[in-house]
Amino acid sequence: MSEFPTVKTGDTPLLFRKIQPPTEGQFGYDGPETATILLPAGYRKSETARPFTVNTIFEKNIDIPLRDGTILKADIFRPENSSSKVPVLLPWSPYGKSGRGMTLAMLPGRMGVPESWLSGFEKFEAPDPADWTARGYALVHVDSRGAWDSEGYLCWAGTQEGRDGYDVIEYVAKLPWCNGNVATVGNSWLGRAQWYIAAQQPPSLKCIAPLEGSSDLYREIHVRGGIACTPFLEWMMGNLRGRGPMEDPVAMLAKFPLMNDYWKDKRADISRITVPAYILASYSTFLHLPGSLRGFEDMPHDDKWLRIHDTQEWHDLYQPSNNDELQLFFDRYLKGVNNDWEKTPKVRVSLLGFNTQNIVNKPFTNWPVPETRYERLYLNKDGTLSAESSPDAATVSYQSDIDCEQVDNDPEEACFAYKFSKRTCLLGSTRATLFMSCKDAEDMDIFLQIRRADSSGRVLLNYNIPEADMEACGVPQEKVPLLNTYVYLGPHGQIRASHRAIDQDLSKPHYIQHEHLREEKIPKGEVVKIETSLWPGGMIFEPGESLVFKVSGHPMYLAEFPTLRGQFKARNTGLHFISVGGQGFSSSYITVPFLDG
Repeated sequence: MSEFPTVKTGDTPLLFRKIQPPTEGQFGYDGPETATILLPAGYRKSETARPFTVNTIFEKNIDIPLRDGTILKADIFRPENSSSKVPVLLPWSPYGKSGRGMTLAMLPGRMGVPESWLSGFEKFEAPDPADWTARGYALVHVDSRGAWDSEGYLCWAGTQEGRDGYDVIEYVAKLPWCNGNVATVGNSWLGRAQWYIAAQQPPSLKCIAPLEGSSDLYREIHVRGGIACTPFLEWMMGNLRGRGPMEDPVAMLAKFPLMNDYWKDKRADISRITVPAYILASYSTFLHLPGSLRGFEDMPHDDKWLRIHDTQEWHDLYQPSNNDELQLFFDRYLKGVNNDWEKTPKVRVSLLGFNTQNIVNKPFTNWPVPETRYERLYLNKDGTLSAESSPDAATVSYQSDIDCEQVDNDPEEACFAYKFSKRTCLLGSTRATLFMSCKDAEDMDIFLQIRRADSSGRVLLNYNIPEADMEACGVPQEKVPLLNTYVYLGPHGQIRASHRAIDQDLSKPHYIQHEHLREEKIPKGEVVKIETSLWPGGMIFEPGESLVFKVSGHPMYLAEFPTLRGQFKARNTGLHFISVGGQGFSSSYITVPFLDG
């Protein structure tokens, strides 16, 4: 008899692997015992932690039943002396609850968030109960199915997670101290889970706050452009804990590399979300940006607000001014406070200055921003980009199979530059139309990037965390790690040539989505047209500065964590050739969304 359950998504059977069990004292694990504890005003978990400012009831490891009989474990933090029933904020993930699992302490400089700002009871990537009980809210920290001491198998997103979230919401809404209103909230996994949960339409869910969360795992994280990202998935799974098996996305990719019922289930049905939404996005992550923007675009109502900020998601999460604003949203829809929240601009966008000041929270009426204009720029043999194609047909090549360290100094990158005569911004997603070939292979993994170069030609970096905040946490700028969480280089894209078929139903004029239904190999040496989109960006270019478009056979974004450097291996051999110039069919170009001024 198998030690793993028999589960299917549609017609596709799930594959599982063992998960490491929680160990006393490791990752903050403090046992499965149930308790009810009063945390009095002034209580600190440690000498350096943030104190609670109101008497708070901490219910540890309560049972929450699901419709199939599975029991989840949850911690509840709620104000003791509330004069009325309170609403619930529900952060959902398998990462651990109330200080267990991953924490900001794992990261150099704590992402610019001082230890004294947080109580130590916060769930990773979630609001801090010491902050929000004082604002008149209860926090319910759930360990999702299969995580830590919760029963069942650890579920890797999709409609099963949505159904579980529905059951938890309806259970906590009926607890005697709750006013019946629940909101979901949080970053990353905590953000993406909200798309699946809200699509199930639980009656007591009154609003959501996906503070950066992917909404199509295959296209946005697991298999971007048809290229599997297994090192990152393995890193994630190695940090999870539970007492049962775990759904194994790496094994699923190996057995089912193309789109099927399983992967379709990982694309949230945003069209079913009916509740108001506060949606957050940033350029500093290659995990969540397209999903956040699709969430805003596809939501079928107008009670939605999008803020694209200029820092990093964990840093942004704990800024007091941002939480003051988030409270206005929650107060409106969970407490019924008439606070004119609806007058908030529907879209606020930040643009990165790199070596100059950022533009923060510039208001617009919609996304994509209606004021952008799309300009076609052709790739030229001399390494320039121009509005007109060169009359002379040529090719540019790069060696596709070098070792890649993802530290911004890898060789063999074809570069093309466009110099600006006036101040111009890039805002949105660039579309690449490339004509490429390879004499040595029938497939190509192609990686794209846009960079900003100053007037001297120096290619610039953008530091995601304000310098003063990192220094206050003991990390001066010269010591900031060269990792994607800390340093942003520019918009990135990638496509496996055999996955180039475009999904006409999912694509939009400003963003291409691919089918991933089959592999279309290319005869060696044959030139093929490849169209794809880079992830959206927001960049300021001053007069004399240049947009640099790069093409290579390796990812050019920085690694998420040091252990991932050098781990990614593309499926490439030999030289890749890009057709440029000429007045015929095969002149490669990019289409860039520009915003004047």
